[in-house]
Amino acid sequence: MTESRTPKGKAATKLILSTFRANGLLLDAGDLLSADEGLTSARWQVLGAIAVAGRPLTVPQIARRMGLTRQSVHATVNRLVHDGFLELLPNADHRRSPLVRLTTSGSAKYEAIDARQATWVNRLVGGIGRADLDTARRVLDELCRRLEADGEDEAETALEGGPVRRIR
Repeated sequence: MTESRTPKGKAATKLILSTFRANGLLLDAGDLLSADEGLTSARWQVLGAIAVAGRPLTVPQIARRMGLTRQSVHATVNRLVHDGFLELLPNADHRRSPLVRLTTSGSAKYEAIDARQATWVNRLVGGIGRADLDTARRVLDELCRRLEADGEDEAETALEGGPVRRIR
């Protein structure tokens, strides 16, 4: 017997489906915004994670901040290093996990895309109230926090020999 969704569960499912759709549309928009710089949304995300942090990050730190897998971030970082937009630095805290830093060229690419994104996002949100945007962000942040906690619970269950269910 399948458990039915509560009214809040139904509303959350609609929000999740809208989020999936928005994610796809945002990635497409990101590809268009970054195309003039010869980048993709994925590469822009990695550059942006480091730029917004204002300091070098490790691959796992980038992955956590962006909600991506370490493997995909590692592959993207390698391509960006090869293209001269990122560089790897020794990490005194963890020899096998170097710090990833923007190069001058990488910073210039990010800044060029960021300028286009500012114009685009201002146009995109025209007519949507600031309070609505803040509420949407808070709800998505809370869902992310709960999903991360749920993932940690599943990892703990796996360590104890229980069943594992992968979300990603």
